[in-house]
Amino acid sequence: MQPSPPDAAWLARAVEIALDEDLGPAPGRDVTTQSTIPAGRRGTAHLVARAPGVVAGLVVVRPVLDAVAARLDLDRAEVDTLVADGDAVAVGDVAAVLTGPVQVLLVAERTLLNLVCRASGVATHTRRWTDALAGTGATVLDTRKTTPGLRALEKYAVRCGGGTNKRMGLYDVAMVKDNHVAAAGSVAAAVRAVRERFDVPIQVEADTLAQAMEALDVGADFLLLDNMPTPLLAEVVAAVRAREPEVGRVELEATGNLTLDRAREVAATGVDYLSVGGLTHSSPILDLALDLVG
Repeated sequence: MQPSPPDAAWLARAVEIALDEDLGPAPGRDVTTQSTIPAGRRGTAHLVARAPGVVAGLVVVRPVLDAVAARLDLDRAEVDTLVADGDAVAVGDVAAVLTGPVQVLLVAERTLLNLVCRASGVATHTRRWTDALAGTGATVLDTRKTTPGLRALEKYAVRCGGGTNKRMGLYDVAMVKDNHVAAAGSVAAAVRAVRERFDVPIQVEADTLAQAMEALDVGADFLLLDNMPTPLLAEVVAAVRAREPEVGRVELEATGNLTLDRAREVAATGVDYLSVGGLTHSSPILDLALDLVG
């Protein structure tokens, strides 16, 4: 199933900010392109993969082109996408064909590539984790360690790569971590304080067996098992599962110090999720180019 794209209004705002960076405040200008390319000249460009990977972010191509055309007061460019977000591409594959005023194509080029290459890099990295976990029953999650201003796009890219979004921000899920426990005085006090004020899911971080058991005692139904070596992780998972007839189903997430070569070993402990901040904070871009072909 095709992942749901970012909200159209969010996309429009993100594109305008990116164009302002490149062109200056609206309408902005490209002193090179507007000097060397006649406004009436039309042409065709290919969005081409320079490296193998997973494409994501094609949903931004149309908004970028339309925004540039509006700024330059030129005709809209046409877009023919040949692959879908989430598809694998090889070197030389054409992901999309763009036809229209050459000024629009060239002015849009860097903004378009910045966004699509970034999203495709996240999707490509996520797919490696998805493939590594295939058949284990565990799923890779992202985190809030995203590029400021691009969270919706990067989390969409995670979905395109086969991963799952954990929470979108601080507003939709409570996550009780060590600093919250220290401030509140205990896990129980922190959980109680959240419940008294907000009706949201509550997740609790634990880095010892005792902390995990304390979290279950206060009704947590989602535990983050943080930076645990595999033997301890397996012990905690077994202890939590043993209490599920009493407390109900508990979702378990391994987090911290996770690498691809440990993925299946960690999944074998019985956790439901592996959360990997590197999906969004450390993914290299996927190399794509926009080549004029006519």
